Amino acid sequence: MPDKLVWHKVLDNPAGLPEGRVTTVTAAHRTFCLSHHQGTFGCLDNKCPHQGGPLGEGSIEKGLLRCPWHGWDFDPLTGKPPGGFDDGVDTFPVEVREDGVYIGIPAERPHQRTISDVMVETMVNWGVEVGFGMVGHSNLGLADAIRRKEEQGQIRFYGIRHEGAASFAASAYGKLTGRPAFCFAIAGPGSTNMFTGLWDAKVDRAPILALTGQVASQVVGTGNFQELDLVRAFQSVAEFNHRVQRESKHAELMTLAIKHAILRRDVSHLTFPDEVQRLPAPEEKAQTPEGRITPTRIAPPMEMFGQAVNMIREARRPLIITGHGARFHMESIIRLAEQLNAPVLTTFKGKGQITDHHPLAGGVLGRSGTPIASWLMNECDLLIVFGASFSNHTGITPKKPTIQVDFDPLALAKFHPVDCQLWGEISVTVEMLHATLEGTTETIDQRADVSERWRIWREEKARRLAEGRDRGISSSAVFDALNQCAPEEAVMCVDVGNNAYSFGRYYESKANNTFLMSGYLGSIGFAFPAAMGAWAAVGHERPVVAVAGDGGFAQYLGELTTAVKYGMAIKLILLNNDELGKISKEQRAGELDVWKTSLHNPNFAEYARSCGALGIRVTQAGQLVAAMEQAFRHGGPAVVEVITDVQLI
Repeated sequence: MPDKLVWHKVLDNPAGLPEGRVTTVTAAHRTFCLSHHQGTFGCLDNKCPHQGGPLGEGSIEKGLLRCPWHGWDFDPLTGKPPGGFDDGVDTFPVEVREDGVYIGIPAERPHQRTISDVMVETMVNWGVEVGFGMVGHSNLGLADAIRRKEEQGQIRFYGIRHEGAASFAASAYGKLTGRPAFCFAIAGPGSTNMFTGLWDAKVDRAPILALTGQVASQVVGTGNFQELDLVRAFQSVAEFNHRVQRESKHAELMTLAIKHAILRRDVSHLTFPDEVQRLPAPEEKAQTPEGRITPTRIAPPMEMFGQAVNMIREARRPLIITGHGARFHMESIIRLAEQLNAPVLTTFKGKGQITDHHPLAGGVLGRSGTPIASWLMNECDLLIVFGASFSNHTGITPKKPTIQVDFDPLALAKFHPVDCQLWGEISVTVEMLHATLEGTTETIDQRADVSERWRIWREEKARRLAEGRDRGISSSAVFDALNQCAPEEAVMCVDVGNNAYSFGRYYESKANNTFLMSGYLGSIGFAFPAAMGAWAAVGHERPVVAVAGDGGFAQYLGELTTAVKYGMAIKLILLNNDELGKISKEQRAGELDVWKTSLHNPNFAEYARSCGALGIRVTQAGQLVAAMEQAFRHGGPAVVEVITDVQLI
């Protein structure tokens, strides 16, 4: 029995398609070629039977419809080719009615569950509900499965302008929440564009899931358009890295990808050949995390724990240092610090994990830090380090007795011997220390020292604030204004370069500020895409701020339109000095000529307004506070462009 026809209006007025012309029309998720030839309307399947060329984009020449891709001809009304060949095109009935032109097509059949559906359902079951990426020709089947879940309210997907921004945004989401988001791209260049953000996630131990389209399996190895061996390409960056095949255990493959991302805090990658994405999988069940993942509350070995307890009991001036790895455990760490009268320093990546207004907070240690932190480290007699890696940038001294706590045994004593290595989950270890040490320590109360060092540093900042050369605003003035205006609870995403050093040095973190940066990779361009990822995580519940230089923001300038499109209320503080200032500084320090670091910039505030955002340009220090207050009041994306002096950092 033939399928029942359903009639769809495809033109409001027959005059909309003149005699001798063709066009593409859409009905019931399909496209068709509508023609007007010899006073009659005809409808053909839109796909040429040879290469799938869109016939609706062709033209009628000498009474024949010519395929725009390879020039094969068809009768525009019957779909038959000249010469008696049997490679014609299917036709569909057409009716011209009073209210327009209609085509009759078979009733659309219910959607049949696909391999992509199974894998996306599994992803959602595991709590991966946010994604960033670009839809394209080699990922359309997977994109359609994601679309269905978005329509059901189970996924939020943000279409971006560059795949590098997608992976940076997903990396930032993982850093902020500890949960993976996914980034999504087509085969070839779309996939390779994601590499930088994936490496950022990998080296900063952020869980992330990369999903890529791939060319059809049957053309692999033939030099097909955008063909690239993505499994091999992702081998260096992805901890879990596999091709999805028609015979794969699809739900299990997605489960293992997500488990690796979460438990290893690393990159997982799955690539989907084009033809596999739409294959039916009606009986395969999506998986859930129930019974599939172990608790990670690991206690340290007791012999090392006992050594740590003895070292703390002997100390008089202990000092706690927290890195990015301790970000989810700060409440218990601060409670331990108060018990031990121990100041708390952070690495630059850990900035904001304790407010700088806590009486035991000593600020950031290292190149991006303050004299307060280095003074306190020099005066201490024991370092207790949580979730930090002892990188050169941080400058944790190897000359003090040290206890190091980390969930990763390879991170322990990574760069030099450490006196006491506690391998365990940080909050478990801290709770054990707190309970065991209760009433048994004799530490000196260092709060007065902390307060005095802050007084000295704030006086120095005030002196720097008064400096000026009439060549732009100083960084100290920018961050003094941000100290006054930035809201508590803000998530602050920082780029690399002089803007980051100045931010670490001058900005005093407030209660529940959270800071995100490209830590070990140190990638320029991170801040604004990261703010998009942060906004996807917190929405309007917390303010989101990006701090960037002109060189960094310009790399992902187009993503401002993404923020406008999705109503991401990101506030960008943009330091514009028309130069890659940090590189110029390094050239001078190396006794080299300054070369190729000058920049030709647009008026970023005008650009912001052209995108639909608020744009404010600040040229005088006295304008800073009013401009920032206006930006923070604004309900959508805002750019405060500050013309700064490259020398006053």
